[in-house]
Amino acid sequence: MSGTLYIVTTPIGNLNDLTPRAAATFESADFIAAEDTRVTLKLLNHLGIKKPMVSYYEHNLKERGAYILDRIAAGENCALCSDAGMPAVSDPGEVIVRDAHARGIRVVPVPGASAALTALCVSGQVTGRFVFEGFLPTNRRQKKERLDALQGEERTVIFYEAPHKLPTTLEDLENAFGPERSLTVCRELTKLHEEVRVTTIGDANAYYKENPPRGEFVLIMAGAEPEVPAELTLDDAAELAKAQMAQGKSAAAAAKYAASQSGFSKSEIYRRCMETAQDEEEQP
Repeated sequence: MSGTLYIVTTPIGNLNDLTPRAAATFESADFIAAEDTRVTLKLLNHLGIKKPMVSYYEHNLKERGAYILDRIAAGENCALCSDAGMPAVSDPGEVIVRDAHARGIRVVPVPGASAALTALCVSGQVTGRFVFEGFLPTNRRQKKERLDALQGEERTVIFYEAPHKLPTTLEDLENAFGPERSLTVCRELTKLHEEVRVTTIGDANAYYKENPPRGEFVLIMAGAEPEVPAELTLDDAAELAKAQMAQGKSAAAAAKYAASQSGFSKSEIYRRCMETAQDEEEQP
């Protein structure tokens, strides 16, 4: 009988954020798949847990992923974790999860802290709708294409960034979205030097040109302001209704449609349609 792949979330900084269920899962698993075994070993030592570990990362994923899944298929239970936060999100573990499903292996989440959601909830930005972009491409052309694709995006946008790449990314964000776009810069979340700075892209760009960034960053960028359609006049609404009538709609149905697209009532639009029609008939 096949074992289970547990996706175990680890703290993003403060070890006290590890859940009791996560600790129990590490304890009960037959082995642990870790992005970096050295990092995970520190966590296991903190918990007083000793378990066999297998490393997985971007460059050995094909070989190690198959090995991990073969062991699970043979009946062992595996706890998979990343260096920090939620595995398989902006993390090579997503490939193992996808392949586990393809092989019919049971995948169980053990949730906990996520840097993206932790930053979002303290950002002061709109949280009802958002899009997660993770790390932007390092290739300049691909990075520009990604930012170009976000032009007009009205949802809040979440980026991850490493400190040595932050100045270049802020410069690129300013070029793409302008200096006045609201931006919350979250640094070292849950750690000793945690910082949440609500600012603008332009001010953040200027600040980190003078102050070398340190630590891991999450950037929460406000979405684009929605385009406000031009306000229709009564004559505009009447013309809209006439266009609907020209397509075969009745005058009442056309006026109702035009009312839904403007601030005027159905009766006002219908009456204006009749008035303009009469004016056109009276013209020589």
